[in-house]
Amino acid sequence: MTPRPVVPGFHPDPSVVRVGDAYWMVHSSFEYAPGVPLYRSADLVSWEQVGHVLARPSQLDVSAAPGSGGITAPTIRHHDGRFWLVTTNLADGGWQVLTSAEDPLGDWSDPVRMPDVRGIDPDLAWDDDGTLLVSYAGFGAGGPAGLVQQAVDPVTGAALTGRRRLWQGTGGRFPEGPHLYRVGGHWYLLIAEGGTERGHAVTIARGPSPAGPWEPCPHNPLLTHRGVESPVQNTGHADLVQRADGSWAIVFHGVRPRGASPQFHVLGRETFAAEVEWADGWPRLGEWLTPPGGAVAVTEDLAGPAWAAPRRFPGDLLTRVEGGWRLAAADPDPASEDVAFVGRRQEHEHALFRAVVRASDGVGGLTLRIDARHHLDVEVEGARVRAVAQVGPLRQVLGEAELTGGDVTLEIRTLPGEGHFSSTALAPDVLVACLVGAGGSVELGRLDGRYVSTEVAGGMTGRLGGVWCARGSLVVRSFVYAGTDDPQELP
Repeated sequence: MTPRPVVPGFHPDPSVVRVGDAYWMVHSSFEYAPGVPLYRSADLVSWEQVGHVLARPSQLDVSAAPGSGGITAPTIRHHDGRFWLVTTNLADGGWQVLTSAEDPLGDWSDPVRMPDVRGIDPDLAWDDDGTLLVSYAGFGAGGPAGLVQQAVDPVTGAALTGRRRLWQGTGGRFPEGPHLYRVGGHWYLLIAEGGTERGHAVTIARGPSPAGPWEPCPHNPLLTHRGVESPVQNTGHADLVQRADGSWAIVFHGVRPRGASPQFHVLGRETFAAEVEWADGWPRLGEWLTPPGGAVAVTEDLAGPAWAAPRRFPGDLLTRVEGGWRLAAADPDPASEDVAFVGRRQEHEHALFRAVVRASDGVGGLTLRIDARHHLDVEVEGARVRAVAQVGPLRQVLGEAELTGGDVTLEIRTLPGEGHFSSTALAPDVLVACLVGAGGSVELGRLDGRYVSTEVAGGMTGRLGGVWCARGSLVVRSFVYAGTDDPQELP
């Protein structure tokens, strides 16, 4: 069976905890608000988004976040009757964000900051005397300082100790993403190394205390797809979890690249899961946990938990009006980090985004983007609608048509790429922009999907489809997302 993500689309850096019969998982959100998507599951296979941890402005400021800046690599844990979450905000100068809640579906506390914990990918663990230990990939004056650990006061955020160095992995670049676990008589240190691209891997060591000394697993890496023929690549950044029956599983992220070499991924890093077997005191990767496939079609509520905006909360841009939502413009430059955009993640290899809009009071429409400078727009202005490609600093009109006024139905589809292995025409997919009317769809233009991919744009995110406004305001009557991993099932 072809592996499928348990949480598809741009959901990287998963961290998971079980409390009772429920599993709770969180992910990086980078420049998007609300921050840290929160998911719940009963079986580690089927997941439902139930909100965000950083759900209000007092908890999250990403107003200065560049593309792929902001919130990175959270860890969620449960201790002494409370849920705890730590993450890094690279956009506001405050480094770590520690928040907690008795009920993860309720309000999480305003953050406690840790100004002396300077680095990324923080982990939470409590030693035998109840001291909170934060392990992380440290930064120093000269750059990365490797994996380090400090004791921290969770009430004030003050560091109680200086840094102590931890195991640095098996030699892969960028050791990061540490997680500590107490299993039996050992402490285990799980890390990511090799970089988050094709060399990504998960390795593990154990020791008698949270400080080590560390004995590497003789079977490292625990997980990697480097050099492996698989539709899933870049596997890494993992977290272990124990079920109530004593069995174990692991969550991790990976990408699904397509097209000609070097191949291109467009959905971002997605979350996968697998069984874990223990033998001779070491974990071994087992069968992957794969949810059922099939097509989905959803009429979206722009206030729903799946929706986000870069650098600001969607509520800063959207107001309810009779018959829909009004989206107000911000920066008039469609390539600006501050453009007014709200959207939801593309979660399938083949997708359709359709919006019914009225732009009589402004300029804007539908867009599919991976960052501020790489997107396909369907732009309504006055009596014209046009498909426009934004690729870095270049903005090119691909085609346009006349309008008769009133509400307009806009559509972007992603179609399978075509071509020969050695042909530069073989893309991960093809993006097609359309105007939909009573007589059917009129194609306005199409764009090679490579130009809205991570390999071209760079960064750490994936595609989002949504609505945008450059001037004035746009009224959004409705928004539909449909997706499938089988192109024959796309409506």
